[in-house]
Amino acid sequence: MATYAKPELGKMLVQDITVQDVLRVLQPIWTEKTETASRVRGRVEAVLSWATVSGHRTGDNPARWAGNLKELLPAPSKVAKETKQPALMIDDAPRWFSALRERDGFGARALELLALTATRSQEVRGALWDEIDLDEALWIIPAARMKMEREHRVPLSVEAVAMLEALPRMEGNPLVFPAARGGQLSDMTLSAAMKRMHKADLETGGTGFVDRESKRPAVPHGLRSTFRDWVAERTNYPGDMAEVALAHRISNVVEASYRRMDMVEKRRKMMGDWAGYLTVRERSGNVVRIGN
Repeated sequence: MATYAKPELGKMLVQDITVQDVLRVLQPIWTEKTETASRVRGRVEAVLSWATVSGHRTGDNPARWAGNLKELLPAPSKVAKETKQPALMIDDAPRWFSALRERDGFGARALELLALTATRSQEVRGALWDEIDLDEALWIIPAARMKMEREHRVPLSVEAVAMLEALPRMEGNPLVFPAARGGQLSDMTLSAAMKRMHKADLETGGTGFVDRESKRPAVPHGLRSTFRDWVAERTNYPGDMAEVALAHRISNVVEASYRRMDMVEKRRKMMGDWAGYLTVRERSGNVVRIGN
């Protein structure tokens, strides 16, 4: 509300706010930040509903969706579908991960941690050594670096810990994945790495690494969808546990409290199984045959 609604509506009397005023708030972010825009609309509607029943305004609610803004804005579900990030197919994930581990550089290692933890690009690129406890196999991302502005605890699999332990540390640089010229890696670094992997696989006779529906090359953010699909289609883990791992917003306060208290250790096994799925090709390739 402070970021998006107040600049446009903050100085207006509630009785003067019209549909066009609400659209000025929503249209600039409706496509780019659909989830945020939907929440803003709902909160503006709630404020104006209170104003109406409290006698501060009369008439229809200009922020109402049904029979109102629905006729002027595309449905959030449609926008989200159109802007869905291309995701790696579940069956391609082990092959992709094996190819990733053959690549050198901080960009490849950042992409590896992103895949193993199902976190976001900005969370990985901004990771600090002080946030990571390798002995406890736990990465605590502070609220200031999270999209939802809440601390996120990430249990680290054995594979993630081993990768982090093998990383060189730059003296005087707190970043886990520093850029060559200082500062954080750019988001483009991770995206470019995935593009190169897709191209290299095609050049060697493979099918590349594409989204199942759109057939577009998979991107880093799509790895979160791959993880979510794996949980839903290949495991018996509850979906809400995957949502916690993805640091999605939790609407139920009681359930949120429950998850905050004891989900970390439950998620640890899930993330370990996910790491095991990603590395299955490597482990099967290391089997030593005895006899004929």
